[in-house]
Amino acid sequence: MKFINYLEGITGVGIYPLTSLILFFAFFSILTIWVIKADKKFINKMENLPLQSDEIE
Repeated sequence: MKFINYLEGITGVGIYPLTSLILFFAFFSILTIWVIKADKKFINKMENLPLQSDEIE
């Protein structure tokens, strides 16, 4: 028996792909808006964070 036959037996299974698509689109839309509106000083600070060293050598 194929996997699709199991899915056909579940009532209302068609809503899951649509819900997943909406969540995926909403997440990346919100992320894109945040990136565009983010403070440039904050972005520069986060860019340089891995390169900064707090240790005294």
